[in-house]
Amino acid sequence: MLGYSMILGLFAGLAIFLYGMKVMSDALQKAAGDRMKKLLEVLTRNRFLAVLVGTAITAIIQSSSATTVMVVGLVNAGIMNLSQSVGVIMGANIGTTMTAQLIAFKFSNIIPYALIAGTALVLFAKKKSHRQLGELLLGFGLLFLGMNSMSDAMKPLKEIPQFTQFMVNLQHNPLLGVLAGFILTAVIQSSSATIGILQALALQGLVPIEAALPILFGDNIGTCVTALLASIGANFTAKRAALMHLIFNIVGTIIFLLILGPMAELVKMTSLDEVRQIANAHTFFNLVNTAIQLPFAGFLVAFVTKLIPGKEAEDPTKLVYLDKRILETPSVAVVQIVKEIIRMAEIARSNVRKSIDAILTEDEDLIAEVYAKEKAINALEKKITEYLLAVSNTAISSEQSNRVASLFNTVHDVERIGDHAENLVELAQFKIDNKIVFSSTAVEELKEIYGVVDKAIETSLTALEDEDKEKVKEVNEYEERVDELRDSLRESHIRRLNNNECNINAGVIFLDIVTNLERISDHSVNIAGIVSPASVIHKTKI
Repeated sequence: MLGYSMILGLFAGLAIFLYGMKVMSDALQKAAGDRMKKLLEVLTRNRFLAVLVGTAITAIIQSSSATTVMVVGLVNAGIMNLSQSVGVIMGANIGTTMTAQLIAFKFSNIIPYALIAGTALVLFAKKKSHRQLGELLLGFGLLFLGMNSMSDAMKPLKEIPQFTQFMVNLQHNPLLGVLAGFILTAVIQSSSATIGILQALALQGLVPIEAALPILFGDNIGTCVTALLASIGANFTAKRAALMHLIFNIVGTIIFLLILGPMAELVKMTSLDEVRQIANAHTFFNLVNTAIQLPFAGFLVAFVTKLIPGKEAEDPTKLVYLDKRILETPSVAVVQIVKEIIRMAEIARSNVRKSIDAILTEDEDLIAEVYAKEKAINALEKKITEYLLAVSNTAISSEQSNRVASLFNTVHDVERIGDHAENLVELAQFKIDNKIVFSSTAVEELKEIYGVVDKAIETSLTALEDEDKEKVKEVNEYEERVDELRDSLRESHIRRLNNNECNINAGVIFLDIVTNLERISDHSVNIAGIVSPASVIHKTKI
Protein backbone atom coordinates (compact mmCIF):
# COMPACT_ATOMS: atom_id res chain seq x y z
CA MET A 1 0.00 0.00 0.00
CA LEU A 2 2.91 2.28 0.80
CA GLY A 3 4.40 1.67 -2.64
CA TYR A 4 1.09 2.34 -4.42
CA SER A 5 0.47 5.65 -2.62
CA MET A 6 4.06 6.74 -3.22
CA ILE A 7 3.89 6.00 -6.96
CA LEU A 8 0.49 7.69 -7.23
CA GLY A 9 1.82 10.75 -5.42
CA LEU A 10 4.93 10.85 -7.61
CA PHE A 11 2.96 10.69 -10.86
CA ALA A 12 0.38 13.20 -9.61
CA GLY A 13 3.18 15.59 -8.73
CA LEU A 14 4.85 14.96 -12.10
CA ALA A 15 1.56 15.70 -13.89
CA ILE A 16 1.19 19.01 -12.05
CA PHE A 17 4.86 19.82 -12.74
CA LEU A 18 4.53 19.16 -16.49
CA TYR A 19 1.27 21.08 -16.73
CA GLY A 20 2.83 24.01 -14.89
CA MET A 21 5.71 23.99 -17.40
CA LYS A 22 3.23 24.02 -20.29
CA VAL A 23 1.23 26.92 -18.83
CA MET A 24 4.43 28.91 -18.27
CA SER A 25 5.67 28.07 -21.77
CA ASP A 26 2.40 29.14 -23.43
CA ALA A 27 2.37 32.41 -21.48
CA LEU A 28 5.99 33.19 -22.37
CA GLN A 29 5.40 32.39 -26.05
CA LYS A 30 2.39 34.69 -26.20
CA ALA A 31 4.38 37.46 -24.53
CA ALA A 32 7.36 36.89 -26.84
CA GLY A 33 5.17 37.03 -29.97
CA ASP A 34 7.09 38.22 -33.02
CA ARG A 35 10.32 38.41 -31.02
CA MET A 36 10.67 34.70 -31.82
CA LYS A 37 10.83 35.69 -35.50
CA LYS A 38 13.62 38.18 -34.82
CA LEU A 39 15.54 35.55 -32.86
CA LEU A 40 15.38 33.15 -35.78
CA GLU A 41 16.45 35.82 -38.27
CA VAL A 42 19.85 36.21 -36.63
CA LEU A 43 20.61 32.57 -37.41
CA THR A 44 21.96 33.53 -40.79
CA ARG A 45 24.78 35.51 -39.20
CA ASN A 46 27.00 33.00 -37.42
CA ARG A 47 27.06 29.80 -35.41
CA PHE A 48 27.76 31.51 -32.09
CA LEU A 49 24.65 33.65 -32.41
CA ALA A 50 22.73 30.47 -33.23
CA VAL A 51 23.79 29.09 -29.81
CA LEU A 52 22.39 32.22 -28.15
CA VAL A 53 19.17 31.91 -30.15
CA GLY A 54 18.78 28.26 -29.16
CA THR A 55 19.36 29.18 -25.51
CA ALA A 56 16.86 32.04 -25.61
CA ILE A 57 14.11 30.10 -27.42
CA THR A 58 14.44 27.14 -25.04
CA ALA A 59 14.36 29.45 -22.03
CA ILE A 60 11.06 30.78 -23.43
CA ILE A 61 9.41 27.50 -24.35
CA GLN A 62 10.90 25.61 -21.38
CA SER A 63 11.84 22.50 -23.34
CA SER A 64 14.96 21.55 -25.26
CA SER A 65 12.96 18.70 -26.82
CA ALA A 66 10.43 21.18 -28.22
CA THR A 67 13.21 23.44 -29.54
CA THR A 68 14.99 20.52 -31.19
CA VAL A 69 11.74 19.25 -32.71
CA MET A 70 11.15 22.78 -34.05
CA VAL A 71 14.70 22.77 -35.49
CA VAL A 72 14.00 19.43 -37.20
CA GLY A 73 10.87 21.01 -38.67
CA LEU A 74 12.70 24.14 -39.85
CA VAL A 75 15.45 22.04 -41.40
CA ASN A 76 12.85 19.80 -43.03
CA ALA A 77 11.19 22.93 -44.42
CA GLY A 78 14.51 24.13 -45.83
CA ILE A 79 14.49 27.31 -43.74
CA MET A 80 17.55 26.35 -41.74
CA ASN A 81 20.61 24.45 -42.92
CA LEU A 82 22.56 21.90 -40.91
CA SER A 83 25.33 24.34 -40.01
CA GLN A 84 22.80 26.74 -38.49
CA SER A 85 20.95 23.95 -36.69
CA VAL A 86 24.11 22.80 -34.85
CA GLY A 87 24.31 26.02 -32.86
CA VAL A 88 20.60 26.10 -32.07
CA ILE A 89 20.66 22.49 -30.85
CA MET A 90 23.64 23.18 -28.60
CA GLY A 91 21.98 26.33 -27.30
CA ALA A 92 18.79 24.39 -26.60
CA ASN A 93 20.72 22.16 -24.21
CA ILE A 94 21.92 25.26 -22.34
CA GLY A 95 18.47 26.87 -22.31
CA THR A 96 16.80 23.84 -20.76
CA THR A 97 18.98 24.21 -17.64
CA MET A 98 17.04 27.36 -16.73
CA THR A 99 14.19 25.26 -15.32
CA ALA A 100 16.54 23.40 -12.96
CA GLN A 101 18.09 26.68 -11.83
CA LEU A 102 14.62 28.10 -11.17
CA ILE A 103 13.65 25.04 -9.12
CA ALA A 104 16.81 25.38 -7.02
CA PHE A 105 15.57 28.70 -5.65
CA LYS A 106 12.92 26.76 -3.67
CA PHE A 107 10.09 29.26 -3.86
CA SER A 108 7.84 26.93 -1.86
CA ASN A 109 6.63 29.66 0.49
CA ILE A 110 5.17 31.75 -2.30
CA ILE A 111 3.32 28.93 -4.11
CA PRO A 112 -0.11 29.85 -2.63
CA TYR A 113 0.36 33.53 -3.50
CA ALA A 114 1.42 32.71 -7.08
CA LEU A 115 -1.57 30.39 -7.57
CA ILE A 116 -4.08 32.85 -6.09
CA ALA A 117 -2.70 35.88 -7.93
CA GLY A 118 -2.34 33.95 -11.19
CA THR A 119 -5.88 32.59 -11.07
CA ALA A 120 -7.32 36.00 -10.19
CA LEU A 121 -5.55 37.70 -13.09
CA VAL A 122 -6.53 35.00 -15.58
CA LEU A 123 -10.21 35.11 -14.55
CA PHE A 124 -10.76 38.81 -13.87
CA ALA A 125 -8.05 40.94 -15.55
CA LYS A 126 -9.25 43.10 -18.44
CA LYS A 127 -5.88 43.78 -20.06
CA LYS A 128 -4.31 41.06 -22.16
CA SER A 129 -0.85 41.70 -20.68
CA HIS A 130 -2.26 41.21 -17.16
CA ARG A 131 -3.89 37.92 -18.16
CA GLN A 132 -0.58 36.74 -19.65
CA LEU A 133 1.14 37.65 -16.39
CA GLY A 134 -1.54 35.65 -14.58
CA GLU A 135 -0.86 32.60 -16.77
CA LEU A 136 2.85 32.94 -16.05
CA LEU A 137 2.26 33.12 -12.28
CA LEU A 138 -0.18 30.22 -12.42
CA GLY A 139 2.30 28.07 -14.33
CA PHE A 140 5.06 29.10 -11.92
CA GLY A 141 2.95 28.10 -8.92
CA LEU A 142 1.92 24.77 -10.47
CA LEU A 143 5.54 23.99 -11.34
CA PHE A 144 6.63 24.32 -7.71
CA LEU A 145 3.48 22.66 -6.40
CA GLY A 146 4.28 19.64 -8.56
CA MET A 147 7.88 19.72 -7.41
CA ASN A 148 6.84 19.70 -3.74
CA SER A 149 4.30 16.93 -4.38
CA MET A 150 6.99 14.75 -5.96
CA SER A 151 9.37 15.45 -3.08
CA ASP A 152 6.75 14.62 -0.44
CA ALA A 153 5.74 11.45 -2.28
CA MET A 154 9.34 10.20 -2.21
CA LYS A 155 9.88 10.68 1.53
CA PRO A 156 9.13 6.99 2.27
CA LEU A 157 12.11 5.98 0.10
CA LYS A 158 14.33 6.82 3.07
CA GLU A 159 12.90 3.77 4.82
CA ILE A 160 13.48 1.37 1.91
CA PRO A 161 16.94 -0.28 2.10
CA GLN A 162 16.75 -1.47 -1.51
CA PHE A 163 16.54 2.12 -2.76
CA THR A 164 19.49 3.18 -0.63
CA GLN A 165 21.49 0.27 -2.01
CA PHE A 166 20.46 1.23 -5.55
CA MET A 167 21.88 4.72 -5.03
CA VAL A 168 25.13 3.23 -3.73
CA ASN A 169 25.33 1.01 -6.83
CA LEU A 170 24.86 4.04 -9.07
CA GLN A 171 27.87 5.72 -7.47
CA HIS A 172 30.01 2.68 -8.32
CA ASN A 173 28.43 2.00 -11.72
CA PRO A 174 27.98 5.29 -13.60
CA LEU A 175 26.86 3.53 -16.80
CA LEU A 176 23.86 2.18 -14.90
CA GLY A 177 23.02 5.77 -13.90
CA VAL A 178 23.32 6.94 -17.51
CA LEU A 179 20.99 4.14 -18.60
CA ALA A 180 18.48 5.01 -15.86
CA GLY A 181 18.47 8.69 -16.86
CA PHE A 182 18.14 7.83 -20.54
CA ILE A 183 15.17 5.50 -20.04
CA LEU A 184 13.34 7.86 -17.68
CA THR A 185 13.69 10.85 -20.02
CA ALA A 186 12.85 8.80 -23.11
CA VAL A 187 9.60 7.74 -21.43
CA ILE A 188 8.62 11.16 -20.01
CA GLN A 189 10.09 13.02 -23.03
CA SER A 190 11.19 15.97 -20.90
CA SER A 191 14.68 16.33 -19.48
CA SER A 192 13.44 19.23 -17.34
CA ALA A 193 10.94 16.89 -15.68
CA THR A 194 13.51 14.15 -15.01
CA ILE A 195 15.99 16.70 -13.64
CA GLY A 196 13.10 17.94 -11.50
CA ILE A 197 12.60 14.40 -10.14
CA LEU A 198 16.32 14.25 -9.36
CA GLN A 199 16.06 17.55 -7.50
CA ALA A 200 13.01 16.29 -5.63
CA LEU A 201 15.05 13.29 -4.50
CA ALA A 202 17.90 15.60 -3.48
CA LEU A 203 15.43 17.69 -1.48
CA GLN A 204 14.86 14.61 0.68
CA GLY A 205 18.60 13.85 0.86
CA LEU A 206 18.07 10.65 -1.12
CA VAL A 207 20.53 11.12 -3.98
CA PRO A 208 24.17 12.18 -3.57
CA ILE A 209 25.74 14.22 -6.35
CA GLU A 210 28.01 11.28 -7.33
CA ALA A 211 24.90 9.24 -8.17
CA ALA A 212 22.98 12.18 -9.64
CA LEU A 213 25.59 13.12 -12.25
CA PRO A 214 25.40 9.95 -14.41
CA ILE A 215 21.60 10.11 -14.30
CA LEU A 216 21.81 13.73 -15.39
CA PHE A 217 24.06 12.76 -18.32
CA GLY A 218 21.57 10.06 -19.31
CA ASP A 219 18.77 12.63 -19.16
CA ASN A 220 20.55 14.69 -21.79
CA ILE A 221 20.79 11.66 -24.10
CA GLY A 222 17.19 10.63 -23.43
CA THR A 223 15.85 14.02 -24.48
CA CYS A 224 17.15 13.28 -28.02
CA VAL A 225 14.51 10.56 -28.44
CA THR A 226 11.78 13.16 -29.01
CA ALA A 227 13.63 14.75 -31.93
CA LEU A 228 14.58 11.35 -33.36
CA LEU A 229 10.91 10.33 -33.33
CA ALA A 230 9.97 13.67 -34.88
CA SER A 231 12.44 13.10 -37.72
CA ILE A 232 10.64 9.95 -38.85
CA GLY A 233 9.09 10.81 -42.20
CA ALA A 234 11.20 13.97 -42.54
CA ASN A 235 13.78 14.59 -45.23
CA PHE A 236 17.43 13.54 -45.09
CA THR A 237 18.61 16.88 -43.74
CA ALA A 238 16.10 16.85 -40.87
CA LYS A 239 17.15 13.31 -39.93
CA ARG A 240 20.76 14.52 -39.86
CA ALA A 241 19.81 17.36 -37.49
CA ALA A 242 18.15 14.92 -35.06
CA LEU A 243 21.16 12.60 -35.24
CA MET A 244 23.51 15.52 -34.53
CA HIS A 245 21.63 16.19 -31.32
CA LEU A 246 22.11 12.58 -30.23
CA ILE A 247 25.82 12.50 -31.13
CA PHE A 248 26.42 15.82 -29.38
CA ASN A 249 25.02 14.53 -26.09
CA ILE A 250 26.64 11.10 -26.32
CA VAL A 251 30.07 12.66 -26.92
CA GLY A 252 29.50 15.06 -24.02
CA THR A 253 28.50 12.19 -21.74
CA ILE A 254 31.65 10.21 -22.63
CA ILE A 255 33.84 13.25 -21.92
CA PHE A 256 32.26 13.92 -18.54
CA LEU A 257 32.19 10.29 -17.47
CA LEU A 258 35.99 10.36 -17.82
CA ILE A 259 36.18 13.24 -15.33
CA LEU A 260 33.24 12.21 -13.15
CA GLY A 261 35.12 12.40 -9.84
CA PRO A 262 36.68 15.85 -10.37
CA MET A 263 33.37 17.19 -11.68
CA ALA A 264 31.53 15.97 -8.56
CA GLU A 265 34.08 17.76 -6.35
CA LEU A 266 33.84 20.92 -8.45
CA VAL A 267 30.04 20.95 -8.27
CA LYS A 268 30.13 20.49 -4.48
CA MET A 269 32.23 23.64 -4.27
CA THR A 270 29.54 25.71 -5.99
CA SER A 271 26.93 25.20 -3.25
CA LEU A 272 26.20 23.25 -0.07
CA ASP A 273 22.60 22.75 -1.26
CA GLU A 274 22.29 19.43 -3.14
CA VAL A 275 19.32 20.73 -5.17
CA ARG A 276 21.41 23.67 -6.35
CA GLN A 277 24.35 21.34 -7.01
CA ILE A 278 22.24 19.34 -9.47
CA ALA A 279 21.11 22.54 -11.23
CA ASN A 280 24.70 23.81 -11.42
CA ALA A 281 25.94 20.45 -12.72
CA HIS A 282 23.29 20.48 -15.44
CA THR A 283 24.27 24.00 -16.52
CA PHE A 284 28.01 23.27 -16.31
CA PHE A 285 27.68 20.08 -18.38
CA ASN A 286 25.87 21.80 -21.22
CA LEU A 287 27.97 24.97 -21.22
CA VAL A 288 31.28 23.10 -21.26
CA ASN A 289 30.01 20.50 -23.73
CA THR A 290 29.00 23.29 -26.11
CA ALA A 291 32.32 25.10 -25.66
CA ILE A 292 34.22 21.88 -26.47
CA GLN A 293 32.19 20.76 -29.47
CA LEU A 294 31.14 24.03 -31.15
CA PRO A 295 34.56 24.55 -32.82
CA PHE A 296 34.15 21.10 -34.40
CA ALA A 297 30.59 21.71 -35.61
CA GLY A 298 31.70 21.52 -39.24
CA PHE A 299 33.11 18.04 -38.68
CA LEU A 300 29.86 17.03 -36.96
CA VAL A 301 27.82 18.20 -39.98
CA ALA A 302 30.11 16.28 -42.36
CA PHE A 303 29.95 13.17 -40.16
CA VAL A 304 26.14 12.95 -40.03
CA THR A 305 25.98 13.66 -43.78
CA LYS A 306 28.19 10.61 -44.31
CA LEU A 307 26.04 8.53 -41.96
CA ILE A 308 22.80 9.59 -43.67
CA PRO A 309 23.55 10.17 -47.37
CA GLY A 310 20.92 11.06 -49.92
CA LYS A 311 19.17 13.86 -51.79
CA GLU A 312 15.51 14.86 -51.80
CA ALA A 313 13.33 14.52 -54.89
CA GLU A 314 11.60 17.75 -55.95
CA ASP A 315 7.85 17.99 -55.39
CA PRO A 316 6.07 21.20 -56.50
CA THR A 317 3.16 20.51 -54.14
CA LYS A 318 5.42 20.15 -51.09
CA LEU A 319 5.27 22.83 -48.40
CA VAL A 320 8.66 24.54 -48.31
CA TYR A 321 8.38 26.78 -45.24
CA LEU A 322 5.91 24.78 -43.16
CA ASP A 323 6.29 21.60 -41.17
CA LYS A 324 4.03 20.16 -38.47
CA ARG A 325 7.01 20.09 -36.09
CA ILE A 326 7.16 23.90 -36.15
CA LEU A 327 3.77 23.90 -34.42
CA GLU A 328 5.78 23.28 -31.22
CA THR A 329 6.42 27.04 -31.40
CA PRO A 330 3.20 28.57 -32.79
CA SER A 331 4.54 32.15 -32.94
CA VAL A 332 7.21 30.95 -35.37
CA ALA A 333 4.64 28.92 -37.32
CA VAL A 334 2.56 32.07 -37.98
CA VAL A 335 5.59 33.78 -39.54
CA GLN A 336 6.33 30.73 -41.67
CA ILE A 337 2.75 30.58 -42.96
CA VAL A 338 3.14 34.06 -44.44
CA LYS A 339 6.33 32.93 -46.21
CA GLU A 340 4.54 29.88 -47.63
CA ILE A 341 1.60 31.98 -48.85
CA ILE A 342 4.01 34.39 -50.56
CA ARG A 343 5.74 31.45 -52.26
CA MET A 344 2.36 30.15 -53.45
CA ALA A 345 1.49 33.66 -54.66
CA GLU A 346 4.73 33.91 -56.63
CA ILE A 347 3.76 30.69 -58.45
CA ALA A 348 0.34 32.22 -59.21
CA ARG A 349 2.01 35.45 -60.37
CA SER A 350 4.30 33.45 -62.64
CA ASN A 351 1.25 31.71 -64.08
CA VAL A 352 -0.36 35.06 -64.88
CA ARG A 353 2.81 36.16 -66.71
CA LYS A 354 2.99 32.88 -68.66
CA SER A 355 -0.70 33.07 -69.57
CA ILE A 356 -0.29 36.57 -71.04
CA ASP A 357 2.82 35.42 -72.90
CA ALA A 358 0.82 32.45 -74.22
CA ILE A 359 -1.89 34.81 -75.51
CA LEU A 360 0.61 37.08 -77.23
CA THR A 361 3.02 34.42 -78.59
CA GLU A 362 0.55 31.51 -79.05
CA ASP A 363 3.03 29.19 -77.31
CA GLU A 364 1.17 25.99 -76.33
CA ASP A 365 4.07 24.82 -74.12
CA LEU A 366 3.37 27.79 -71.87
CA ILE A 367 -0.28 26.76 -71.69
CA ALA A 368 0.74 23.28 -70.51
CA GLU A 369 3.06 24.79 -67.88
CA VAL A 370 0.25 26.95 -66.49
CA TYR A 371 -2.10 23.97 -66.17
CA ALA A 372 0.60 21.97 -64.35
CA LYS A 373 1.38 24.81 -61.94
CA GLU A 374 -2.32 25.40 -61.30
CA LYS A 375 -2.56 21.87 -59.89
CA ALA A 376 0.33 22.71 -57.55
CA ILE A 377 -1.42 25.95 -56.48
CA ASN A 378 -4.62 24.05 -55.62
CA ALA A 379 -2.65 21.45 -53.64
CA LEU A 380 -0.80 24.19 -51.74
CA GLU A 381 -4.07 25.96 -50.93
CA LYS A 382 -5.40 22.79 -49.30
CA LYS A 383 -2.22 22.13 -47.32
CA ILE A 384 -1.79 25.73 -46.13
CA THR A 385 -5.44 25.90 -45.08
CA GLU A 386 -5.05 22.70 -43.07
CA TYR A 387 -1.93 24.15 -41.44
CA LEU A 388 -3.79 27.37 -40.60
CA LEU A 389 -6.47 25.29 -38.87
CA ALA A 390 -3.78 23.51 -36.86
CA VAL A 391 -2.14 26.79 -35.79
CA SER A 392 -5.48 28.32 -34.82
CA ASN A 393 -5.86 25.54 -32.24
CA THR A 394 -2.51 26.28 -30.54
CA ALA A 395 -1.53 28.80 -27.86
CA ILE A 396 -1.13 32.04 -29.82
CA SER A 397 -1.76 35.64 -28.85
CA SER A 398 -5.00 37.41 -29.82
CA GLU A 399 -3.12 39.46 -32.45
CA GLN A 400 -1.69 36.32 -33.99
CA SER A 401 -5.10 34.66 -33.84
CA ASN A 402 -6.62 37.57 -35.80
CA ARG A 403 -3.78 37.37 -38.31
CA VAL A 404 -4.33 33.63 -38.81
CA ALA A 405 -8.04 34.27 -39.39
CA SER A 406 -7.17 36.87 -42.06
CA LEU A 407 -4.67 34.53 -43.74
CA PHE A 408 -7.47 32.05 -44.51
CA ASN A 409 -8.89 34.72 -46.85
CA THR A 410 -5.44 35.53 -48.24
CA VAL A 411 -4.87 31.92 -49.27
CA HIS A 412 -8.21 31.98 -51.07
CA ASP A 413 -7.30 35.22 -52.87
CA VAL A 414 -4.02 33.71 -54.06
CA GLU A 415 -5.81 30.61 -55.29
CA ARG A 416 -8.29 32.80 -57.20
CA ILE A 417 -5.37 34.58 -58.94
CA GLY A 418 -4.28 31.14 -60.08
CA ASP A 419 -7.81 30.41 -61.33
CA HIS A 420 -7.83 33.62 -63.38
CA ALA A 421 -4.46 32.64 -64.89
CA GLU A 422 -6.09 29.36 -65.89
CA ASN A 423 -8.98 31.31 -67.43
CA LEU A 424 -6.44 33.31 -69.43
CA VAL A 425 -4.73 30.24 -70.91
CA GLU A 426 -8.13 28.84 -71.87
CA LEU A 427 -8.62 32.08 -73.82
CA ALA A 428 -5.12 31.66 -75.27
CA GLN A 429 -6.00 28.14 -76.47
CA PHE A 430 -9.28 29.37 -77.99
CA LYS A 431 -7.35 32.17 -79.76
CA ILE A 432 -4.89 29.62 -81.20
CA ASP A 433 -7.55 27.08 -82.21
CA ASN A 434 -9.64 29.70 -83.99
CA LYS A 435 -6.69 31.56 -85.53
CA ILE A 436 -7.76 34.86 -83.97
CA VAL A 437 -5.39 37.78 -84.45
CA PHE A 438 -5.17 40.92 -82.31
CA SER A 439 -4.32 44.27 -83.79
CA SER A 440 -1.01 45.82 -82.80
CA THR A 441 -2.93 48.43 -80.78
CA ALA A 442 -4.77 45.73 -78.82
CA VAL A 443 -1.48 43.95 -78.09
CA GLU A 444 0.07 47.12 -76.70
CA GLU A 445 -3.02 47.81 -74.59
CA LEU A 446 -2.93 44.32 -73.08
CA LYS A 447 0.77 44.71 -72.30
CA GLU A 448 0.03 48.02 -70.56
CA ILE A 449 -2.75 46.77 -68.29
CA TYR A 450 -0.86 43.55 -67.53
CA GLY A 451 2.20 45.60 -66.47
CA VAL A 452 0.13 47.50 -63.90
CA VAL A 453 -1.59 44.32 -62.64
CA ASP A 454 1.78 42.61 -62.20
CA LYS A 455 3.04 45.58 -60.15
CA ALA A 456 -0.11 45.35 -58.02
CA ILE A 457 0.58 41.66 -57.27
CA GLU A 458 4.26 42.28 -56.55
CA THR A 459 3.56 45.24 -54.26
CA SER A 460 0.80 43.41 -52.38
CA LEU A 461 3.20 40.55 -51.59
CA THR A 462 5.84 43.01 -50.39
CA ALA A 463 3.21 44.67 -48.18
CA LEU A 464 2.23 41.28 -46.75
CA GLU A 465 5.81 40.14 -46.11
CA ASP A 466 7.05 43.39 -44.57
CA GLU A 467 3.72 44.52 -43.06
CA ASP A 468 4.31 47.79 -44.91
CA LYS A 469 1.30 50.12 -44.84
CA GLU A 470 2.86 52.44 -47.42
CA LYS A 471 2.91 49.55 -49.88
CA VAL A 472 -0.80 49.02 -49.21
CA LYS A 473 -1.43 52.56 -50.46
CA GLU A 474 0.61 51.80 -53.59
CA VAL A 475 -1.54 48.72 -54.26
CA ASN A 476 -4.65 50.90 -54.03
CA GLU A 477 -3.11 53.32 -56.54
CA TYR A 478 -2.34 50.46 -58.94
CA GLU A 479 -5.90 49.18 -58.58
CA GLU A 480 -7.33 52.59 -59.41
CA ARG A 481 -5.10 52.72 -62.49
CA VAL A 482 -6.27 49.24 -63.55
CA ASP A 483 -9.91 50.30 -63.24
CA GLU A 484 -9.19 53.36 -65.38
CA LEU A 485 -7.45 51.23 -68.01
CA ARG A 486 -10.28 48.69 -68.00
CA ASP A 487 -12.82 51.41 -68.82
CA SER A 488 -10.67 53.12 -71.44
CA LEU A 489 -9.68 49.83 -73.12
CA ARG A 490 -13.31 48.80 -73.40
CA GLU A 491 -14.16 52.11 -75.02
CA SER A 492 -11.24 51.96 -77.46
CA HIS A 493 -12.06 48.37 -78.34
CA ILE A 494 -15.66 49.21 -79.10
CA ARG A 495 -14.39 51.94 -81.42
CA ARG A 496 -12.20 49.41 -83.23
CA LEU A 497 -15.19 47.09 -83.63
CA ASN A 498 -17.28 49.93 -85.05
CA ASN A 499 -14.46 50.81 -87.47
CA ASN A 500 -14.08 47.14 -88.53
CA GLU A 501 -10.49 47.11 -87.29
CA CYS A 502 -11.07 43.74 -85.54
CA ASN A 503 -13.69 40.99 -85.60
CA ILE A 504 -16.28 39.99 -83.02
CA ASN A 505 -14.39 36.90 -81.75
CA ALA A 506 -11.25 38.93 -81.14
CA GLY A 507 -13.36 41.52 -79.32
CA VAL A 508 -14.94 38.98 -76.98
CA ILE A 509 -11.58 37.43 -76.05
CA PHE A 510 -9.97 40.84 -75.59
CA LEU A 511 -12.67 41.97 -73.16
CA ASP A 512 -12.51 38.66 -71.27
CA ILE A 513 -8.74 39.06 -70.86
CA VAL A 514 -9.16 42.59 -69.51
CA THR A 515 -11.87 41.41 -67.08
CA ASN A 516 -9.68 38.61 -65.72
CA LEU A 517 -6.72 40.97 -65.28
CA GLU A 518 -8.89 43.50 -63.44
CA ARG A 519 -10.14 40.81 -61.08
CA ILE A 520 -6.58 39.68 -60.41
CA SER A 521 -5.87 43.26 -59.37
CA ASP A 522 -8.87 43.11 -57.02
CA HIS A 523 -7.42 40.04 -55.31
CA SER A 524 -4.09 41.83 -54.94
CA VAL A 525 -5.89 44.56 -53.01
CA ASN A 526 -7.45 41.94 -50.76
CA ILE A 527 -4.04 40.37 -50.08
CA ALA A 528 -2.60 43.73 -49.02
CA GLY A 529 -5.74 44.40 -47.00
CA ILE A 530 -4.76 42.25 -44.02
CA VAL A 531 -1.84 44.60 -43.33
CA SER A 532 -3.98 47.72 -43.08
CA PRO A 533 -7.69 46.95 -43.56
CA ALA A 534 -8.80 50.55 -42.92
CA SER A 535 -6.70 51.92 -45.80
CA VAL A 536 -7.84 49.40 -48.41
CA ILE A 537 -10.45 49.89 -51.11
CA HIS A 538 -12.97 47.12 -50.41
CA LYS A 539 -13.04 44.53 -53.18
CA THR A 540 -15.53 41.71 -53.47
CA LYS A 541 -13.83 38.32 -53.89
CA ILE A 542 -14.76 36.91 -57.27
